[in-house]
Amino acid sequence: AELDAQKALVSQQQVTLDAQTLQLASQQVTMDKQATEIAIIQVQLDSQAKELENAYIVLSDQQAQLQQAQTDLADREAKLIMLQAANEVLENQQAAMAAQAEQIDALIGIRPRIITALSSALSSANLSATVDHSTGDIVLDSSVLFDTGKSEIRAEGKALLDRFVPVYLNVLLRDEYSAYLGEIIIEGYTDSTGDYYNNLKLSQERALSVATYILKMPGLTTRQRDLLKSGLLTITGRGATGLIYDQYGNEDKEASRRVEFHFSLKDSEMIDQMNRLLQQTEGD
Repeated sequence: AELDAQKALVSQQQVTLDAQTLQLASQQVTMDKQATEIAIIQVQLDSQAKELENAYIVLSDQQAQLQQAQTDLADREAKLIMLQAANEVLENQQAAMAAQAEQIDALIGIRPRIITALSSALSSANLSATVDHSTGDIVLDSSVLFDTGKSEIRAEGKALLDRFVPVYLNVLLRDEYSAYLGEIIIEGYTDSTGDYYNNLKLSQERALSVATYILKMPGLTTRQRDLLKSGLLTITGRGATGLIYDQYGNEDKEASRRVEFHFSLKDSEMIDQMNRLLQQTEGD
């Protein structure tokens, strides 16, 4: 009976063992399935890791490209700033050149305008003084102004100056011309009679007499007188230089004895040079 009981116990244990074995087999299947799933997941993870690595490489390249693009953009901005600065400088230079060109045009045209204005004003005043159409020089007959060998102005000469000078100054000292006016020069001349030193002295004294008389003329305005005294009015004696000859080559002594009124413009050398260049250009 004891043996049968032990056999029954063994049988029971065998059933239990078989059940456990069956359970273990089922668990093994489950574990194998899970291992397969894990392997699949691992493959997926490896693939994702590779994709992530590739994406990181692409991202690094993109970051490098972005950095290069930012560098290029900074360079372009710097160049743009430089170009804007250069353009501003160029615009300033163009404005300055335009202003200079305008000033040059005004300077080149100022003498012809003054000469035209002088000719018109003298003609309107019924004065016979002739204006040189190239220089604007005006010659007054010395025989009207002075006796032979003298420097005191005759009454007839004073009357001529009283009529001529206000007209002359009213043109030259206009606001539109005075800014360009450099000097008003009174030049005295003699004929060839006498020696060099006496003629030079006489021509200077005659020019000085005319200038002194002009400065004391009651017909001048305060502004005109102040401008003349500021250094605008100058004199010079040329003696027997620049003699006048007739058509036969003989000295015209009466014409040689004269007083000339000249005017110079500021920067006259530059103006003369520009005029020469313009004439050369027109000739070409």
